[in-house]
Amino acid sequence: MEKKSRLTEQYIKDYRETVGKNIRLIREKKGYSQDELAEIMDVHRSTISKIETGKFAITIDYMVKFAWYLDFEISFIEKNP
Repeated sequence: MEKKSRLTEQYIKDYRETVGKNIRLIREKKGYSQDELAEIMDVHRSTISKIETGKFAITIDYMVKFAWYLDFEISFIEKNP
């Protein structure tokens, strides 16, 4: 994503969507369903869905959980696919 001189709501939305897409790709590559990952992470499946679609502002706590359970570096989920 290109840096802008002003932080906009659209930039934040795009960033959340990028992070969510990358988490979904990793989850699928590791062979987990949303239900399975939700159970492992002790969260509701709808939370996983909302994060993957960019509808939930992911916290650092969730980032750490995803990285731990899906075995990847947190910085990876910020990159454009």
